[in-house]
Amino acid sequence: QVQLVESGGGLVQAGGSLRLSCAASRRTFSNYAMGWFRQAPGKEREFVAVISAGGGYTYYTDSVKGRFTISKYNANSTVYLQMSSLKPEDTAIYYCAARYGTSSRPHDYAYWGQGTQVTVSS
Repeated sequence: QVQLVESGGGLVQAGGSLRLSCAASRRTFSNYAMGWFRQAPGKEREFVAVISAGGGYTYYTDSVKGRFTISKYNANSTVYLQMSSLKPEDTAIYYCAARYGTSSRPHDYAYWGQGTQVTVSS
């Protein structure tokens, strides 16, 4: 079992920045790839970014490339999502998730956090 707790969401104006954090409970955090997903009202959960277990591989959905950065620190069992140049369409609940091996498909992930709300005003 891996318990994940997100934090860092909030209300920000368009063009602003936020950093989301996801803290993991398990000491074997270094074995897990970590993904960030988001879900807007009335929409399906969608992939945002993923990072490999060792942190050497990252992949982003096209809409956030160049604006978001995912990073992973195994020493403190935390993964981050630095979000810049935020747009109103980034408004959603953001979730982190863990699995062995990278994937962009939500159904591949067994462990999820509770989510943190990000709201971008225009």
